[in-house]
Amino acid sequence: MTVRVMLISPAMNAALREARFVGDAPLDASGLRQARSAAGVVPAADRCLRGPSLRCAATADALGLRSDPEPALRDWEMGRWSGARLTEVSADEPDGVAAWLTDPSAAPHGGESLLELCARVGAWVDSPHGRQHGSHGSGGSRGGDDGRVLAVAEPAVIRAATVHALDLPPQAFWRLDVAPLTVTELSGRAGRWNLRCGRPLPPESGN
Repeated sequence: MTVRVMLISPAMNAALREARFVGDAPLDASGLRQARSAAGVVPAADRCLRGPSLRCAATADALGLRSDPEPALRDWEMGRWSGARLTEVSADEPDGVAAWLTDPSAAPHGGESLLELCARVGAWVDSPHGRQHGSHGSGGSRGGDDGRVLAVAEPAVIRAATVHALDLPPQAFWRLDVAPLTVTELSGRAGRWNLRCGRPLPPESGN
């Protein structure tokens, strides 16, 4: 069965503006306003999910989604680097940062390697779990169509999903940009996915 997986990146927060390894940081006021302005243009889905972070939860709420938290969509686990600025870590651990950027199997921070992140997210992409018809979508159940899941997920998760779905080399992760409040859409089935990426959620007219 063909399914459609629509991944929405959460709105901006202060940690992203400061180039920090985000951790579990909420939206700032500007990000919250932007998410609320896009609430009327979210695609309909059979079920809505979200990453368990505060940022994903706040974005889903601001978009008007009744979403279920999905542990498999948690952000990249950055160990002791979580919450630190990239510039700070680069100054303190230059060899570790170099390994992190060049070796997909490296985890100098004590968290997940890039390979582990892509494997975790890829298993979710290819699994039918969470993509069954239900009543949790932004527009209610669509019953007999192909199956549509909408998930608010961190940019690193969306990049990892794209790498897995298109069978890209892990290093391609670093060449993918995911802007806030954009939709990355995967359609197909395990082993054969098509990609539509970077579609912004425009604000409703008059907001």
